[in-house]
This record gives sequence, structure tokens and C-alpha cells, in this order.
Amino acid sequence: MTDFRARPGQSVEGYDVTGRLGTDYYAVFADIPAEDRAVWERAQGFIDEVGDRMLDAWDRAEYPLDIARRLGELDLLNDGIEHPGLTRFSPLAAGLVNMEISRGDGSLGTVVAVQGGLALRTLALFGSAAQQEAWLGPIARSEVPAAFALTEPDHGSDSVSLETVARRDGDEWVLDGAKKWIGNGASGGVTFVWARIDDEGAAEHGAVRCFLVEQSTPGYTGTVIEGKASLRAIHQAHIVLDAVRVPLEAVLPGAKSFKDASTVLYSTRSGVAWSALGHATACYEAALSYSQQRTQFGKPLAKFQMVQERLAQMLEELTAMQLYCRHLADLELSGGLRPTQASLAKYHNTRAARRIAASARDLLGGNGILLENGVMQHMADIEAIHTYEGTESIQALLIGRDITGMSAFA
Repeated sequence: MTDFRARPGQSVEGYDVTGRLGTDYYAVFADIPAEDRAVWERAQGFIDEVGDRMLDAWDRAEYPLDIARRLGELDLLNDGIEHPGLTRFSPLAAGLVNMEISRGDGSLGTVVAVQGGLALRTLALFGSAAQQEAWLGPIARSEVPAAFALTEPDHGSDSVSLETVARRDGDEWVLDGAKKWIGNGASGGVTFVWARIDDEGAAEHGAVRCFLVEQSTPGYTGTVIEGKASLRAIHQAHIVLDAVRVPLEAVLPGAKSFKDASTVLYSTRSGVAWSALGHATACYEAALSYSQQRTQFGKPLAKFQMVQERLAQMLEELTAMQLYCRHLADLELSGGLRPTQASLAKYHNTRAARRIAASARDLLGGNGILLENGVMQHMADIEAIHTYEGTESIQALLIGRDITGMSAFA
């Protein structure tokens, strides 16, 4: 059966559909510095290496940890984090990695977001020198799976209301509560657990802190969430913390409030915008390739006016997504990126990605539901990134508060 997924180096009637030229109609990425392009090409090579295995893993709902470790071996998890122990990626290079990995497979895109964007960033920003010395390298190299545990079963969008608590007992902290939808939370590594201090006599009573918890610690139970129809090739966990005891030095000294958790989330929203671009690029490439190879009524689909109009509409939205991402990287590089600007990019790009995926799936007809053609998998995975790191509604309210000066949250 014909495979209509775009492959690195594949050319279709004059189009280079590698994601570098064929889809870049406005030459948004034509002037990328050589150093950033080298990182992008490393990500492209990785996807070419593991693409077929990930398709099978997604179908089977299996999480290939060896492939996740390969991301670390190739030094692709740094997500633009500035730290002496990490390779420095520019915001553009970090974005291109997010885009390219998601263009190949959304579950791996989530590995980048969780292992690098959330967990590694939390440790780099807020960890002690001893914590960083022990864990920064292993997490960056993906030798140790790492999780970021903020969301709870009853607190998703209102995560500021988290109920997981930490109380001090002598020379230990005792953690109780539950977390949900935690990538890598049941993968045998470490989890950065956000909890509220429960100590009536302490000045920090009620404050939200972050704790480094090894998943082998007694009382920590991570159960893989089954039945997912999205991001099937990464395990996300329901975590129960039942009197989990950790030493006093397990708390990250730099994380002192929920605002610090928000700092990490704001930073990764840019990555979600880039990830959405990767998914949408894959869908557009598949639709373009299919339209030029599939013959109906005696001629290629690409010769039909309606099909050309749909492709033009998809390219219009894809180009807008690219412009959002490129300018987002420029703003971040200049130090002028505001959190709500990242929210606007995430808001626009995940919505646009959904529309592009729906058009591509429709254009492929019956073949659109086959996993081997890529579109259906990306369409399903887009539904997850549309929600995580802040739903569409939450992003709209953050932006609305910024432009009106009035909060609609309460």
C-alpha cells in the first residue's frame, strides 16, 4: 500500500517536503544560523531513525524508553535552558527541535516537553547545587526518566488549588496526595512533586513548594493511565502519595510559591506552539503528497479546484503558525517575551493545527483513518497538546486579563 507520509529527503513534483523548504512558503526559516540548523538536522535524523518504531509503539500503546534515552544521547532535551551544565540552545533551535520531533511523533514531542521543558527546567531553575550535581546530567542525557507533577485528579485548570500536602516531621518531609496525567510518572525515575506546606506553626504554611522524589520511595505509587486515544506512545501516570517520606534536602530551595511553577509552565507554552506547528506540518505534507499521487476520475486529486483551494487554506494557516513561532523565538532571544505572548501563540497554533488536521484527514478520504498515513495519529495527538500546558479557555482568559486589565478567573 502506498505510504503518503512525508520522509526526510522525499521530493514530490518539485516540492522538497522535509519541512525545510516545501512547507516554508514565506521562507520563514531560510535565514537560520548554521548552529541552529545543525541542531534541527540532528532532530530530523533522529526522527528518520525511529519513525517506523514509534508508529508501531503508538499503535500498541507502548512506551519505548530506549528511544526516549536516544533523545538524551543526541543532546536534544535542553529546550533553551540556560545552565552551566547544559548545552545552550537558542530559542529558535529549541523551537525547531520541538517542531521537528512532533512532526515525526507527538509522543516523543511530549517526552521533550516533559523531560526537558518541565522537569529539567524545574531542576535548573530551582534546584540546590547538590541536587543539580546529582541529577542534572542524568536527566539531560535521559538516563533517568523525570516527571513534573502538578496536575491533580480534581485540579487541572485550577492547579493553583492543589491539595497535595507536605508536612515536616523531624528531619523529613511527609507527602500525601494524588497527581494525574503525569508523563514519566511511572517510568522508574524521579518526580518533581508540587505540594502545599501543611504546618500551622510555620511562616511558609500554605505555600507551594517543589520536592524531588525518587519513584522507588515507599508510599509512591505510579499507575500508567490506560485507554488513551492520544499520545499513546508515552506513559502518563496517576500518582498516589501515601505518607511518602523524603529528607529535608529533597525540597528545591528556589521553588517557594505557585508562581515558580507558573514560571516553568509559561516557558513551555512556547514549546507547545512549536509542537503544534510540527503536527500541522506533517498533516499538510501528507495531504499534499496524497493529492499528487492519488488518482480519481482519471486525474490526480491535485488537479481538482476544490482540492487546490483546501491546500491553499491549509498552507495559509500553516504559514501563520510559522510566523508566530519565528517571532516568538525572536522575542525570547531579545528578552522581551511576555507570558501572555506565549499564551497567544499556543492559543493560535493548537487551534490552527486542529483545523489543518481535520482538512488533511478529510482530503485523504477513507485512507485518512489509516495510521500508516500519519494524519489520524497527528489528529489524535493534537487533541492532547490543545489541552495541556493550559486549555484554550485558560489561555483566552490569560490574554483577556492582559488586554482588559480585568480578571475573569474569579
